[in-house]
Amino acid sequence: MLKLGKRLQKLNELVVTNYDHIWDCCCDHGYLGSSLLTRQAANVIHFVDIVPELMSGLNYKLNQFYPEQSLLNQITNNDSLEESLWKTHCIDVNALPLQDYIGRHLVIIAGVGGDLMTDFVTSTCQQNPQLEIDFLLCPVHHQYTLRQQLINLDLRLQQEVLVEENNRFYEMLLVSTKQRTDVNSNIDLKAVSKTGKELWQTYTEKELKIAKQYLTKTLQHYRRIQQGGRVDVSDIIEAYEAVVI
Repeated sequence: MLKLGKRLQKLNELVVTNYDHIWDCCCDHGYLGSSLLTRQAANVIHFVDIVPELMSGLNYKLNQFYPEQSLLNQITNNDSLEESLWKTHCIDVNALPLQDYIGRHLVIIAGVGGDLMTDFVTSTCQQNPQLEIDFLLCPVHHQYTLRQQLINLDLRLQQEVLVEENNRFYEMLLVSTKQRTDVNSNIDLKAVSKTGKELWQTYTEKELKIAKQYLTKTLQHYRRIQQGGRVDVSDIIEAYEAVVI
């Protein structure tokens, strides 16, 4: 598989916990999921995309790169959780069959807008209220909309980072349906904030420059919308003007 770009590599790095199932949603050509599969980040890596041609091509590549698993799938019809290393699903993200698989789930959604991502996260939570689910999210825009819904759903923040790649900025949020750090802990996970908190903490001159550029670009975007007069986003502008870097 190809070397990951900066954005996908950072998403890869943020997956540090051993999960039973990782769902690489809107997986496109499967580069991120394949990297997770190579380092065995979970018992099973699920590749999810709604485009049949993409999933057909990905199946072919996975069978080439993991021939032992390909043979095993033919023998078991890929139905045994203990024996399957990966599965492909040509389905809408709103229809993830999480309830069919036992254990801890990480759902990764990247490469789509925050509005669509909001729908995916909401439907997944509503359909699986009994499951412990972590979400690793990287919207291409509408980050504020997504954060608002994460707050409404009472998802808790584990980590958030800002990444710049090819002059584009990406927020990455690792959130969870669970409320505490672990079942035996009285320490609650942090609430998601409207504009981010850890997101703006910098430790190098490069990180400081990226954070300032992203804040400036974000404010310019919403100020243009406000000037257009069609939508009132004054509350969003006020929230971002309050950010301290």
